[in-house]
Amino acid sequence: MGDVIKNRYDFVFFFDVKDGNPNGDPDQLNLPRADAEDQHGLVTDVCIKRKIRNYVMLEKKLEPPFDIFIRQKQVLNRIIDGTQGETIQQRQNNLCERYFDIRTFGAVLSTGEKGAGTIRGPVQLTFSRSEDRIYQAEHSITRCAVTTEEDAKKQESREYATTFGRKSTIPYALYRMHGFISASDAIKTNFSEEDLKLLWKSLINAFEHDRAAARGEMSPVKLVIFKHLSHLGNALSGQLFKRVSITRKSDLPRKIEDYQIVVNKDSLPPGVTMQEWPEEDVY
Repeated sequence: MGDVIKNRYDFVFFFDVKDGNPNGDPDQLNLPRADAEDQHGLVTDVCIKRKIRNYVMLEKKLEPPFDIFIRQKQVLNRIIDGTQGETIQQRQNNLCERYFDIRTFGAVLSTGEKGAGTIRGPVQLTFSRSEDRIYQAEHSITRCAVTTEEDAKKQESREYATTFGRKSTIPYALYRMHGFISASDAIKTNFSEEDLKLLWKSLINAFEHDRAAARGEMSPVKLVIFKHLSHLGNALSGQLFKRVSITRKSDLPRKIEDYQIVVNKDSLPPGVTMQEWPEEDVY
């Protein structure tokens, strides 16, 4: 697996969406998620983690040590109870060795009969929040076919039978997400330098292999990485994040060119370096 990371990282990730629903809310008829108070768009950390997992599955083909623990048709308790080890720590070590997403994000492993406790992963993500308020548009759609015989009988008098549906989108939004990588927690899961490069690659390519008509056009825009010389960090994450700001160049943004992302590289705190994608190769 290579060397465990020895540095703390903080990062800012921007992505945008055009004419799509980046993360529907099942409690709100699958409308794009939004802050109820100010109507800024939201995308959950779980949504982004799913896309990262899916990319790793495609690239590494579920081969250890890059297997994925949280995925469809996986019976988690069967895996937890079948893991070798007499102690919780031994079972955790074996699970971390096999599964990339456990090494990265951690997992609750206390659900089986034997159980393996809880692992806190070194990589933590915030909710993504849109730079501006979003407009949740709903569109009626039709289908020139019916689903059941009952529906067909109801429409016998019509020349063409149709059924109706709904699709929810936002015209355009730029989202910002913050991330944190703890070198101290990486030691516990053996999160390695190889894992780190795969994380950056997966984040940047997460939308490329997750296309769907409902999601419109989702694209990565910018990734700003702050690397600390110390494993505990050389500056507060909040201070570093303030170095990345956004200026709106249009009253009604409809494309990334309507924004300017400004990164202040001057007088970085001692012990902190910075990388930017797409200007620099980060993996």
